[in-house]
Amino acid sequence: MKFRSFAVAGLLAAAAAGAFAQAKEQFFPLLSYRTGPYAPNGTPWANGKQDYLKMINARDGGINGVKLTWEECETGYATDKGVECYERLKSHPGVALFDPQATGITFALTEKVPADKIPLITLGYGLAVSQDGNAFKWNFPIMGSYWTGADILIQSIAKREGGFDKLKGKKIALVYHDSPFGKEPIPLLQERAKMHGFQLELIPVTAPGVEQKAAWLQVRQQRPDYVLLWGWGVMNSTALKEAQATGYPRDKMYGVWWSGAEPDVKDVGEGAKGYNALALNTSGQQPKVIQDILKYVHDKGQGTGPRDEVGSVLYTRGVIIQMLGVEAVRRAQERFGKGKVMTGEQVRWGLENLALDQKRLDALGFAGVLRPISTSCQDHMGSTWARIETWDGKQWKLSNDWYEADEQIIKPMVKTGAEKYLADKKMQRRAPADCQS
Repeated sequence: MKFRSFAVAGLLAAAAAGAFAQAKEQFFPLLSYRTGPYAPNGTPWANGKQDYLKMINARDGGINGVKLTWEECETGYATDKGVECYERLKSHPGVALFDPQATGITFALTEKVPADKIPLITLGYGLAVSQDGNAFKWNFPIMGSYWTGADILIQSIAKREGGFDKLKGKKIALVYHDSPFGKEPIPLLQERAKMHGFQLELIPVTAPGVEQKAAWLQVRQQRPDYVLLWGWGVMNSTALKEAQATGYPRDKMYGVWWSGAEPDVKDVGEGAKGYNALALNTSGQQPKVIQDILKYVHDKGQGTGPRDEVGSVLYTRGVIIQMLGVEAVRRAQERFGKGKVMTGEQVRWGLENLALDQKRLDALGFAGVLRPISTSCQDHMGSTWARIETWDGKQWKLSNDWYEADEQIIKPMVKTGAEKYLADKKMQRRAPADCQS
């Protein structure tokens, strides 16, 4: 019994010492899902994020001498578990920001972060209206939302058809994950349908998406000219297998950027040939940042996952997300003190003042991986560009065409949506002076 008491006391002392040490380090909470039906997609994303932090510590000694620490918390993609992880990790000394890794969790945390003064980075997901930084001070949907993604897909289909006027009378079906994630693109698609005269068919799929026969029976009956796939995890490969079984041409299918990674197609192989998806980033092990991760992390036996996964689509996206977090801290240090641990509020300022031009991206080792990003108080997205990639049966092939979402359509929708959100929550827009704070 005495031994047990000493052991507990020792653990408590170690924990206290650890907390004291971590107060001098920048902490990155890592919400992840390595279990459940979304694990094949969530795992490489999580591995990329963690490996980038390891590489920054090993190669650079942290950010201007500030070491980086982190802790993973398993959400299983469930909103309630995501909120639990947030509540558990938000008070950790030196917390920088949260990447919820799920739109449902983002919806829940959006209500919490203003009081806690911790920013949310939701690269390519989350609330489309949070692009409006004057209304959503703490949300950063950097590089795109589901409205920008849906807009680009319609642009791509219009180009394929020979112009927007050729969309009139066409039928486009949205096969979507029946969740906040899957429902997000609907308003934009409805707006584009009104503009161009195509018929939009909405076909929900119950999560996690392992059973889709009823959905693809609808596709077979309605015979749409194109199918947009808004899936995640096992839903994507299941959809492609069902399309193959029902004879729907895969080259008439276009997925969001969360439906265009290796786990989505590798089990389908040749059966997915011709399938198209949005691409926010390149993949492969050629970029310098990936080479540095291999050199400073995997070659030292410190890799989070398998070496052959490094550089895959979702792994690279995880690396990009963590790079943006690190650069937000670095930007904040330029204003609030180099070599200091930044608060969540200071990191928020850094996210709002990112200026990653091509020269800076090249210096960070991201040449050719993504386009430049520049955020502001008004624009928390910073970039609305994407390309189309096509599965050739063995690998993804990127097109050379970059598409930019049409802000003339999206910005009025964002403003209207943001105003409604503020009214519903009885909140006010930020005062102009707040943009400088």
